[in-house]
Amino acid sequence: MNDQSVENMWSTYKKDNPSIGDDYAAWPFGDSEKMADELSELVVKGIKTATASAYDLYEDDNALPYPGLLNVIVDGKGEAVAIIETTDVKVVYFEDVTAEFAYLEGEGDRSLEYWREAHRDYFIKELGSVDLPFTEKMSVVLETFKVVYK
Repeated sequence: MNDQSVENMWSTYKKDNPSIGDDYAAWPFGDSEKMADELSELVVKGIKTATASAYDLYEDDNALPYPGLLNVIVDGKGEAVAIIETTDVKVVYFEDVTAEFAYLEGEGDRSLEYWREAHRDYFIKELGSVDLPFTEKMSVVLETFKVVYK
């Protein structure tokens, strides 16, 4: 990750928002350089306004995202591209994710069918790396966000 790029973006945003403090994380979407580039571009364009993660990979409920949380999003090369603010967080079963949420994720054709197929594959890989099984009843953290700086 390009720490200087992240720090520059954060400090520029902080100049106009001095009360935000320094509590943020910087990370890419996805698990590859290509995916990070594709998804960060969707964020910058305002197409991707949500993300989903496996609940079982959080250490505890205190680690879950929450409304007002700020994060610096980086592309596949680790360059800062945007700052997002979490607006809502819900935990639901994988099988209960809605077409509306799939659309907000902004990926593929934005359909629930595409979302389920892509996320099933992603979660199988992600959970498998820590010896956890994927099931349709697994809990998924659904996070919506808005871009506050780019």
